[in-house]
Amino acid sequence: MSDVRNEPPNKVIARFRDGHLLKGFTNDFNPGRDSFHITEDGLPQGALPVKVMRETLKAVFFVKDFEGNPAHQEKTEFASTQPAPGRRIRVEFMDGEILIGTTLGYQRGRPGFFLESVDDESNTLRCYVVTSATKNILFV
Repeated sequence: MSDVRNEPPNKVIARFRDGHLLKGFTNDFNPGRDSFHITEDGLPQGALPVKVMRETLKAVFFVKDFEGNPAHQEKTEFASTQPAPGRRIRVEFMDGEILIGTTLGYQRGRPGFFLESVDDESNTLRCYVVTSATKNILFV
C-alpha cells in the first residue's frame, strides 16, 4: 500500500453549492469518505489545510493549473472517430450548469462519481460530481 504523504498533491478546485470556490492541493481525497482537506493555493508553507465536507460541495475538479484558459470553449460533443472510455453521461447541476463526459463509476444511490471531460484540451483532468448537487443525470 502506498503512503499518500509521498505522492505529489493533486491540484483541485472545489466548487461549493453556495457558489464559492476553493483552489488548492489535496492528498487525502477519497470518494468513499465524507470529508477531505485542501491546502489553499498561495498560502505560506505549513499553513493548516481546510476541512471540506462532501455535503457542502457541488463538485471537485482535478485540474492541470488553477488559472485555466478563460478563452477556451469546452467541447460538448463526442468525437465520432475516437471511442470514449466508459459510458457517455450528461450531468445537470441544481444551479443549471451542465457537464458532458464519460464515467466508469456512476451508480444510483452512491454519493458521487468521477466524470472525464469530452474535451482533451480541457484544464480539467477529471471531476468528482456530488450526486446530491445534481438535478438530472442522463446516459447519452
